[in-house]
Order: sequence, then C-alpha cells, then structure tokens
Amino acid sequence: MAVLDIRQRTGWLFLVVTVGHLILISTQVNSRRGIPLFEAFTFGAFAEVQRATSSGVGEVRDGWENYFALQQIRRDNASLKQQVAQLQIKLQQERALAEQSRNLGQLLELKNQTPLATTGAVVIGGAASPDFKTLSIDKGSREGLKPDMAVISPEGVVGRIIMPSGHAAKVQLLIDRNAAAGAVVERTRAQGVVVGTGTNQLQMEYLPGSADIKPGDRVVTSGIDGIYPKGFVIGQVESVQRGDSNGVVIKPAVDFSSLESVLVVVAPLPAVEPETEAAQPGAAPKTTGAASKANASTPATKPAPPPPAPTTQPGERTED
Repeated sequence: MAVLDIRQRTGWLFLVVTVGHLILISTQVNSRRGIPLFEAFTFGAFAEVQRATSSGVGEVRDGWENYFALQQIRRDNASLKQQVAQLQIKLQQERALAEQSRNLGQLLELKNQTPLATTGAVVIGGAASPDFKTLSIDKGSREGLKPDMAVISPEGVVGRIIMPSGHAAKVQLLIDRNAAAGAVVERTRAQGVVVGTGTNQLQMEYLPGSADIKPGDRVVTSGIDGIYPKGFVIGQVESVQRGDSNGVVIKPAVDFSSLESVLVVVAPLPAVEPETEAAQPGAAPKTTGAASKANASTPATKPAPPPPAPTTQPGERTED
C-alpha cells in the first residue's frame, strides 16, 4: 500500500511539474501576433468565463425585470378593467337619463298639444296581483286627483284612476278585465265598447252587425263614456271574427310594461254627442255597456258617475 501511495504522489508531482514547465515555456513563446501563448490562453479562458457569467446575469436580470413588469401590467390591467366597468355603468346611467329625458319630452309635447287640463305623474309601482292590471303613480288626492280621472300617455290611453290616496293613486289599466272605454273605428266611425281581457289584448264589443272593420284599422276613444277624452288612440285592430259575438281583437297602442310617466286629465270632460251611428238601432248598448264595465271596477265607497245618455243635448256637461 505504501509503494502504491508513493507512486500516486509521484504521478501527481510529475503532472504538476509538467504543467508548470508548459506554463513557463508558454510565457516565453510568442504567437504569430507577438502575444505570449500563456497570455492568449488565459485571456481566452477568462473571456469565456466572463461571457458565460455575463449571459447568465443578463438572463437573471431580464427575468427579474420581466417579473416586475408583469406584476405592473397585471396591476394596470386590473385598474383598466375597473375603469371600463365604471365607464359602462356611467354609460348605462347616461342612456337611462337620455331615455327618461326623451319620455319626458314626449309627455311635455303631449301636454302642450292637448287642450285639456292635465298633470304629469311618475309610475312608482305595478300591480301586486297578476289578476288585476293596475299601476301606482306618485300623485294623489293632495294634488287634486279623483276617481275616474283618465290617464294617458304619448302613445295613447293608459287607464283611469280608481283609488287615490294622499300622495299616490292606483290606476286601472285599460287591459284589466274590468276596464272599458267607449271607442270608435277611426276609418269608418263605427262605434262600440273596448273592454279589457286581463291579457295584453283588448276586445271591441257592441258593434253593429254591418260595421266595416278590417285588421289594421285604428281605434280611438269616442268620449261618450264621460271618462276618456275623445280622439285618443286605444290601439289597432288585429283580427275580426264575424258571428254572434262579432268580436274584434285589438292590440293596445301603449306598452304597459314600459310606462315610466303619464298624464292625468284633471279637468271635467265636455259632454260629447254620440255620432250618427250611435243613434241607430242596436247602438244604444254601447254606452250602457261601457258604463256597466266601468262601474263594475269602481270602488264601492265612490261609484263612477253614469255616462251621458245618447240624447244628451249640446252644451250640457257631465258632472264629475
């Protein structure tokens, strides 16, 4: 073992001495460019080490900077998302204000064009039960509102007040199954009674058998019921069924689900003489039918006043 150990040490010593000699010789020997071989070797070796070190440090630095840059981008992205959300909310608010301004503008235009005394009101609620088609407005008896006052909108007839309180009132929509209004077909002046069905459609009844009515005809109020002013749009005829019932289905002009503001007619309506067709045989039930339907849904504490008879003389006024 000792001999082997000596041989290993001798080998290592010989290697060291050989390398040392090579180094000494390389320091004395120059290359073709006049640079010592040792210096050129050591420079090349250290240059490779520096290059590798510089490359590694650069990658680490770039990765570190990219990490912080990514974090900043994430923060900026979150901030931009929040700003976009706020802008979307603001845009929705601006659209809502624009739509509200448009509705109020139409309501003001209707108020200016209508010769009747009216007051504006805002819709504050709908019916609590789906069986009754009503809505609530933000004005009541303190503002002079009374039962059976007509409620209208720029699109047409909305309904009538049935229960006013201090600063609010319940409005019975024309589509309620207990609602009715005297009506006339605008094209042919055929008169009848429009009644609610509890759905988004209306029915026109008590029409003469020879009445000329076609789908697409516009139906307006006749004014003979003493509640709704004459000439306001009720809707458009969708279908006509000839027979015993002589039923006419009407699509309301008002979209009752999107009402935001309305006008209430606060002045008593002038008496309206029935048109020629109303005085013909078989037309009398029109007024009676409208009155019975209107009175059926009037609160018991204050029944609706009876409409004027077909023989009303010119100049007479209906009591409110």
